[in-house]
Amino acid sequence: MDHPRKENLNYIKEKIRNIPDFPNPGIQFKDITPLLRDAKALRLTANMLAQPFLDKKVDFVVGIESRGFLFGPVLAKALEAGFIPIRKPGKLPAETIEASYELEYGKDSIEMHLDAFSKGDRIIIHDDLIATGGSAAAATTLINELQGTTVGYSFIIELEELRGRDQLPDDALIDILISL
Repeated sequence: MDHPRKENLNYIKEKIRNIPDFPNPGIQFKDITPLLRDAKALRLTANMLAQPFLDKKVDFVVGIESRGFLFGPVLAKALEAGFIPIRKPGKLPAETIEASYELEYGKDSIEMHLDAFSKGDRIIIHDDLIATGGSAAAATTLINELQGTTVGYSFIIELEELRGRDQLPDDALIDILISL
């Protein structure tokens, strides 16, 4: 890793704080709000998220609710792509498809509009954090169901011990800025 990149990643990492026992006892929540309020960290994060995908001919960035909505549109703008929100059930107004998944403290589901993109469109899945990989895997299921092509995955933070990347395709481009 080149020296300026390492310095930039360290700067970003310093802006992520740990909140113990949130949302449930035993969970160590990674809070990115200090990163969001720091203009330099915000700019660096946005630039670094886009870099690996600049030559991938991306049609859409999918952002997973809710923290995937923070950088997903910024990533889409940098890639001259559209943005598609994936939300919790009952939050999208048009006809949807749904996928369920396990997370480190329970089960959940996500939905996407049935007309979100066209067959063959090239898509990046973005979220701020990958833990168990359940929501990213569920998003992949939704994209596959609508016959899209998952170009890759983009995350700011990875909780390595939860092995979330094991839920994603072996040959996928997985870009993670910070592994904790």
